[in-house]
This record gives sequence, structure tokens and C-alpha cells, in this order.
Amino acid sequence: MLLLLLLLVPLALPTVQGWGKDGHYAVCKIAEEFLSEDALFAVNQLLPDSAQGDLASVCSWPDEIRYNYHYRWSSALHYIDTPDFKCNYQYCRDCHDSYGHKDRCVTGAIHNYTMQLRLANADASSELKYNLTEALMFLSHFVGDVHQPLHVGFTGDLGGNTITVRWYRRKTNLHHVWDNMIIESALKKFYDSDLSDIWLNDTSSWEHCAHNYTACPDRYASESISLACKFAYKNATPGSTLEDEYFLSRLPIVEKRLAQGGVRLAAILNRIFTAKTGIAQA
Repeated sequence: MLLLLLLLVPLALPTVQGWGKDGHYAVCKIAEEFLSEDALFAVNQLLPDSAQGDLASVCSWPDEIRYNYHYRWSSALHYIDTPDFKCNYQYCRDCHDSYGHKDRCVTGAIHNYTMQLRLANADASSELKYNLTEALMFLSHFVGDVHQPLHVGFTGDLGGNTITVRWYRRKTNLHHVWDNMIIESALKKFYDSDLSDIWLNDTSSWEHCAHNYTACPDRYASESISLACKFAYKNATPGSTLEDEYFLSRLPIVEKRLAQGGVRLAAILNRIFTAKTGIAQA
């Protein structure tokens, strides 16, 4: 069943790129519940005043500004395109933009903004080099994006964007189904349900990063392309109509990816912001 925190999202939110505003809100709201005291303090220090201490309220900011002239450079950082039908991800092969510039993809962005925040927390002089408020908002958003299976989709269909389908009676594309429409349908169908979190026993394994890395987005991306092949693309050919069978079988995947995104975002921020130095001690 749908995560209880997802029900905190109003039903009439406008749809945007990424998970959609409701999905990103849910990821960051979940993350807030798992933040350590030091990380929560540091996050509150970095949030813009307009957020009023609520990380979730600004987690869609990178979608809102990506087509602004000054932020067009960020558009390629929301996703990774992988070779058609290979159903795997390799950083060195896949992390580049459409011009071939290396490291310009969602996993590269997560590495970059994690590094900026980690360096600034360890060394106060590094704070002057980076806009740490933007780094926090970009990182929080991109951790959500990499957990959306079709943000690590096939190059040939632009992560499902060129696969036209019907979601019940509404004409749309497959990417938009996974960004928004599964979540929107769940909110409408299950809004009054008695819901509970069913993955609490799994959170420690989700948080873990091999080799004591601060973040491990390559793992998250590999999971996403695997899920894209097994669930998102399956039975969703161009012109098909997706209804209850597709919705009810894919909803648990969406729920779990939102939960994993939130738990892992918190784990990354907890590892960045320790009480030893920097922003967490300011």
C-alpha cells in the first residue's frame, strides 16, 4: 500500500518533470524523518528562507528552474540514457550529455553535489567556492530522480518519452505515467485507505554504501534500469492502453522506489553532516 507520507501531498498539485512534484515531495518528506540531529540542523542552516525549515517544499526546485536561461545547463543532470535493450548501466559508458560531455548525468550530478557539501562541511573555506543551498536542493532532487526507473531508460525512446500510450482514457507517454500518473491515480484511489509502512525492516540495507562511500548512485541507477526493463517497458508498447492490470502491478514498484529514495537521501545527508566540523556545528 501507498506510503502514508505520500498522503500528505495535496491532490491538485501541478505536474512537472522528474517524479512530479508530489513524488519529489514524498521522497524528501521521508528523508526528513530519517535525518540525524546534526544533519537536520545543517539542512535547516542551508535551506532558503522561503522553505521555512521544510526540505520537501523545495525538492522540486530543480524542475522549476531547468528551462530558465541561467539553469539550462542543468537539464541533462536529471537522467541517464542507456543503450537500447541492454538493461544495464555503466557510468563510464552512459554518464554523458547529448554532446558527449562526460559526467553530465544524474549519477554524475549526485557525486558532484555530494562532494560540494562534504568538502564545505569539512573545511569552512570551501563554503566560498559553492552555492551550498543550491547544492542541497539539487542533491535532494537528483537522488529522487535516479530512483525513477525511466530516468535510467533507453536512449532510443528518451526514457519512455517517445512511447505514446493511454493511461486509462488519457493520452500521454510512458515516462509521464511513471513520473506522475501512477502516483496521481494511487492518491485518488487509496486516499482514505488505512495505510502503513511495510519496508521498515529493509531500511538499513537500503542505506548501506559499499566501501564506506558517502553516496552510491551507480547502485541506484543499476536498480532503476533493471526495473525499467522488468516493469516499466513491459507490456507498454506504443499505442497501448494501460489500465488496472498495469497500474496495480506497478504501484508497489513506485512506492518502494519513493521510499528507497527518501531513506537513501537521508543516509547521504547523515554521512555528509556529522557533528565533527563545519555546517553541522555552525
